[in-house]
Amino acid sequence: MPWTPQAPAPELTPTAQQEIARLAERPEVRSAFAWARSQEVKFVQWQLELARIAAPPFGEAARGEWIKGRFRELGLESLHGDEVGNVFGVLSGSVREYVSLSAHIDTVFPAGTPLNVRQHGNRLYGPGVSDNGAGVTAMLAIAATMRAAKISPLLSVLFVGNVGEEGEGDLRGMRHIFANGHWKETIHYSLVLDGAGSDTIVAEALGSRRFEVIVRGPGGHSWSDFGAPNPIVVLAHAVRAFAETPVPSIPKTTFNVGVIRGGTSVNSIPESASMRVDIRSTSMGEMERLESALRLQLQRAIEEEMQASQQRQPSSRHSTGLTHEIVEIGNRPAGELNLNARMLTVMRAVDSHLGNVAQMQRASTDANIPLSLGREALAIGGGGTGGGAHTLQEWFDCSGRELGLKRILLAVLALAGMPE
Repeated sequence: MPWTPQAPAPELTPTAQQEIARLAERPEVRSAFAWARSQEVKFVQWQLELARIAAPPFGEAARGEWIKGRFRELGLESLHGDEVGNVFGVLSGSVREYVSLSAHIDTVFPAGTPLNVRQHGNRLYGPGVSDNGAGVTAMLAIAATMRAAKISPLLSVLFVGNVGEEGEGDLRGMRHIFANGHWKETIHYSLVLDGAGSDTIVAEALGSRRFEVIVRGPGGHSWSDFGAPNPIVVLAHAVRAFAETPVPSIPKTTFNVGVIRGGTSVNSIPESASMRVDIRSTSMGEMERLESALRLQLQRAIEEEMQASQQRQPSSRHSTGLTHEIVEIGNRPAGELNLNARMLTVMRAVDSHLGNVAQMQRASTDANIPLSLGREALAIGGGGTGGGAHTLQEWFDCSGRELGLKRILLAVLALAGMPE
């Protein structure tokens, strides 16, 4: 999750602070804090087991089954999975309306990535151990803690291990949940656990557009067909020109060419080449401007390569035609939580009570979907600290997990409500 500081929220009301202070002093909540503090060895075991199960994009089934097993052990109800691979468990409250606590179970790493997951002291190492091993472990820890302390909230708590948050997953798990009329109508609050840390509150959804650009030509032999238009050369010229497109710092806007593919051998003129482009902004207008610039520079690069081909081989019998297409492979909607929303008031009161300093942020997370629909949603970390996300050197430090779990538990209980 790329973080960008945003404007500060308004001042807290004494009422919200008093509400959280009273909640934290309840005997069952104090018991929950003590129980969670004693279970760090179990939480580490879960995190290591999870990280050792591959969960590449669109390949999360094995990890989903593991999570369903943990939900069963914890005594959650209504265990089931849906058509896309999301896994659900419920801790029933007085009513069947919900606070959702979710964590994405997929990683960015493709199938076959070596998962050298290990522990050295308080630190865990391995691909995905923090993003989102920390979030999933925190979700399981909250379910276990509430069950151990025999906490019965008013609203039911829906625990969700969802698929498809990373990369080309394009938030498909959360999209599917909120496309379901039942969940859309009965989930009142969505608290998303993503990665490590306790120092952020993501209340604004960063929008993004992603494209695959494909250029096709006649191909040929590098010697006998010299002069035929080259799709790789087209992409090279397009990337160079597109990279010079100016972007503003306010609103922050970015672009990236992350993947280029094409060709079969060094002595073959490729028949096709492709690249994948990511555009992000806090402004829909800026994303549209960059998309237009991408299309313009690609068209210019094709025209330039066609002209160059004719000059290299003016009497060629081979076709000099080039075709192209731009396929949208990702579209994450933007949105934001009202600064006076109940979720934000609760989260800030929790941080004030715990003496925790957290910054308001904008990022692209599973919370994008409910936020774009006008629903209350936040994304926060699962506690501890982490680094090296999306690399083979990823790590997580368990120190500080207790604070993160207290933060999550108090927020969930405040949102769900507790009987007097």
